[in-house]
Amino acid sequence: MINVTRSYLPDFEEYIDEIRSIWDSHWLTNMGEKHQALERGLEEYFSVPHVILFTNGHLALENALAVLNLPRGGEVITTPYTFASTTHAIVRNGLVPVFADIDPETYTLDPKKAEALITEKTVAILPVHVYGHLCDVEAFDALAEKYGLKLIYDAAHTFGVRKEGFRGQAGSFSSAAFGDMSMFSFHATKVYHTIEGGALTFASDALEQPLNDLKNFGIRNAEEVAYVGGNAKMNEFQAAMGLCNLRHVDEEIARRKKVTAQYDGRLGGRAGIVIPKAQPGVSSNYAYYPVVFDGYKKDRDRIFEELKAEGIVPRKYFYPLTNDFDCYKDYPSAGKEKTPLADHVADRVLTLPMYGDLAPEIVDRICDIILR
Repeated sequence: MINVTRSYLPDFEEYIDEIRSIWDSHWLTNMGEKHQALERGLEEYFSVPHVILFTNGHLALENALAVLNLPRGGEVITTPYTFASTTHAIVRNGLVPVFADIDPETYTLDPKKAEALITEKTVAILPVHVYGHLCDVEAFDALAEKYGLKLIYDAAHTFGVRKEGFRGQAGSFSSAAFGDMSMFSFHATKVYHTIEGGALTFASDALEQPLNDLKNFGIRNAEEVAYVGGNAKMNEFQAAMGLCNLRHVDEEIARRKKVTAQYDGRLGGRAGIVIPKAQPGVSSNYAYYPVVFDGYKKDRDRIFEELKAEGIVPRKYFYPLTNDFDCYKDYPSAGKEKTPLADHVADRVLTLPMYGDLAPEIVDRICDIILR
């Protein structure tokens, strides 16, 4: 079976060496030495002042919204072209998602469509970087500044992605450096993972203590509980896997680049097939390989079934749109007809198998099935 993704694993002995000290310390969780080392390592990798680890990306995003103390009932403009977690995090904080349409090339939230939906009830914008493509971070930064809104990025798909230049500043900027905060998922299916896990990245010193409070019951020391928090701590075994994988993630991205080039060579320029476009000035992580069959939904569905029959499991990612979920049908901006570009892509997209050690002959087999 060839699945849409396969988790990268370091050498078995490397992981054993990394966790060996846990048997000496018997410190399994509660921000031990592995947890602290991974936060420092990620701050260096991302070139950001602060990284806080969580047990998964969803709780990281929930806590990002919670720490901002946004007024209940406030509106958060976001995209329906995302995983359920993004929208759920908004609603579970007592906020109202407002769905705007996407850019037809990057599949990320369109800043112009987002601006058109800003009202006196809007409190934040939550764009999502998709498939390794960055949102228009300059436009969203300007929007947040213009309207006095909080800006939180769902960056689950962009570990290792960098952009050259930002709002007149020279240099290379990590996808972790934008907005008030960025959330990363370190789920096992991601380019970089800690088995399960997630993180928030941010520049403001003022956010560090309350975020740590939120993820650890508000406990600051043995006798002080200063915050009504929950439990979202990453354990030492997750952090140890993260330390191992951090040593190899750039190699994994380089291998994915070669797989992407092979797909591009086989599927590029074919009528009815839209392949990913490189973003100028952005170094991708090649997280996914989305193909849009630009005819009818039935073409996508037929190809999905033919691949599956041959032991190849792609994914209709993202389908359905979150604004078409039953749990959101009563929201004012719900309904896929409100976001026709997102609806068009969701009805026609397949993400093909993508991981660094995907064999060239398997890529050819996948492409042969599609092209026939």
